[in-house]
Amino acid sequence: MNPALNHIPPGIFCAQDYERLAADFIPHPALLYIAGGSARETTLRANLDAFENPCIRPRLLRDVSAGHTRLSLFGRALLHPVLLAPVAFQTLAHPLGETETARAAAAMDTVMTCSTLSSRTLEDVARAAGTEKWFQLYFQPARAVTLDLIHRAEAAGYTALVVTLDASIRSPGLASLRAGFQMPDDAQAANLVGYPAAKPVQRETLTAEQSAIFQGGMAHAPHWDDLAWVLANTRLPVLVKGVLRADDALALARMGVTALVVSNHGGRTLDGAPASLAVLPEIRAAVGEDYPLLLDSGIRSGADIFRALALGADAVMIGRLQVYALSVAGALGVAHMLKLLREELELCMAQAGCATLAEIREISIRWREAAKAVP
Repeated sequence: MNPALNHIPPGIFCAQDYERLAADFIPHPALLYIAGGSARETTLRANLDAFENPCIRPRLLRDVSAGHTRLSLFGRALLHPVLLAPVAFQTLAHPLGETETARAAAAMDTVMTCSTLSSRTLEDVARAAGTEKWFQLYFQPARAVTLDLIHRAEAAGYTALVVTLDASIRSPGLASLRAGFQMPDDAQAANLVGYPAAKPVQRETLTAEQSAIFQGGMAHAPHWDDLAWVLANTRLPVLVKGVLRADDALALARMGVTALVVSNHGGRTLDGAPASLAVLPEIRAAVGEDYPLLLDSGIRSGADIFRALALGADAVMIGRLQVYALSVAGALGVAHMLKLLREELELCMAQAGCATLAEIREISIRWREAAKAVP
């Protein structure tokens, strides 16, 4: 595969063009792992298809000459609503991995979200990132390890915790398995080095009546009391990522979670789950207009971002596109991808007659399939 370029290659006309070029820079088995979803990839396809459904109905003769994309998210001022989602093992795409992505986030004044499974330590990522940086937390089998990760994130200057709750157990992507993908030595969870190794439940220790899934893989999965424990043990705002149900969203908001990320993990967890965009209006209705909601999974353009905002999101998180751009041109590529997405969003806003993000929520969306107007 080609090493990442130190310039933007010709032929990049939109953010999604980085997806097309990534095949020249990421080894094929690793690309299948990055691009793939779980099992038969039903949810992965649904995420992309969902953005083809809502039609934007533009408003005429609107003055957008003072337009902007600024917003406030739980008290923090952001220049635009395009944030970087946590993506693990980014050295699969670039030797410097997450530190390059963090540099791009700093250059574009956006949020870098560092994964627990980052291939660079959270401290190294924090030093490369800008002011706004979030740490994504996976619960560890030992609470002492989880608490130490929280304390490290606080000490490193992270400004929020993103607790992922939908990936306690995953079904592997069949395409990458069939291609023989194995995680290389330089793509390991740097943040977990030095902690006592978690001991997975071995099949041979289970009785004949026990399940390798329920009593094995899910033995250390978090529960509601674990989330309450995190809320009580951090001074940072806590977001929960992986929400697809209105009842869960309402319960999380009531227990003091600062914001939610409507997400199906990019189609990498439960295959058959609905597209994130499809459930967004229901969740917005449940939590009310003022509660912060973010959305990820399936976004490939500024028009996709517009649709997400129109249907109830306050901001979006970009996952795979950041890795594709990272593989092509490192930090420069990620920064350029973010610039393109912001410009694509601004173009869509101008054409739709929306000068601000708040006005996007007022736009009328019509669904192609059911031809049903959504306020």
